[in-house]
Amino acid sequence: MLKDITIGQFFPGTSVIHRMDARVKLLLTAAFIVMLFVADSIQALCVGIAFTLIIYPISGIPMKMMWKSVKPILPIVIITAILNLFFIRTGDVYFKWKIIKITSDGVETASFMSIRILCLIVGSSILTYTTSPIDLTDAIERLLSPLKKLKVPVHELAMMMTIALRFIPTLIEETDKIMSAQKARGADIETGGLIKKAKALVPILIPLFVASFRHAEELALAMECRCYHGGEGRTRMKQLHLSYIDLIGVMFLCLFFAGVIVVNCII
Repeated sequence: MLKDITIGQFFPGTSVIHRMDARVKLLLTAAFIVMLFVADSIQALCVGIAFTLIIYPISGIPMKMMWKSVKPILPIVIITAILNLFFIRTGDVYFKWKIIKITSDGVETASFMSIRILCLIVGSSILTYTTSPIDLTDAIERLLSPLKKLKVPVHELAMMMTIALRFIPTLIEETDKIMSAQKARGADIETGGLIKKAKALVPILIPLFVASFRHAEELALAMECRCYHGGEGRTRMKQLHLSYIDLIGVMFLCLFFAGVIVVNCII
């Protein structure tokens, strides 16, 4: 299951979205998130679903990656849906048994929140799938550059955020190796009650912490050997440039954003 987690992974490609400016992709991702929260009905969220289903084929990312990006958060989606389903008691009653009561408003809210969370994860994952960590760092630094006047360490913040995102797949792979090694030694980490499973995680978490510190030390040593000293005087091999592709992307999202607003007004 850990191998199915794709958060933070980058898939090289030559698609239109891969060739877009990383700064524009960051801003469009933020606008996409706002669009999902502006939608106040399931009908309006369908516009967001349509946008996501169109973007994935354009990006060249296999559709199976959509399922992999959603799979880790399915428990959260299910719990959210259940809480909304049973704790919202207004509207027409569909089912009632003792203290359990399912109403039309509960079903609608549960569906609405589930669809919103799924669209949020699936649509946002396109950013990391199509943008390399280096481009992402440069884009974050450029967008936050006005904060340098307030003495905010913009470059260091951008570097920390990107390194954290980059090491998610590495730590997931490390966890999978540790779990396989513990199973080979006879450790039982899948059966038993909640307390037993929590105790079984100790032999996994301790080596994982040790491996994390080792990776951090190796990265720090590599950066020192390459005379890294922050953003001052640093040059970039790849310069970020806006193109007509970025303009088309902005217009495309604006079209769907306007669609959400129109559906809100009609509904």
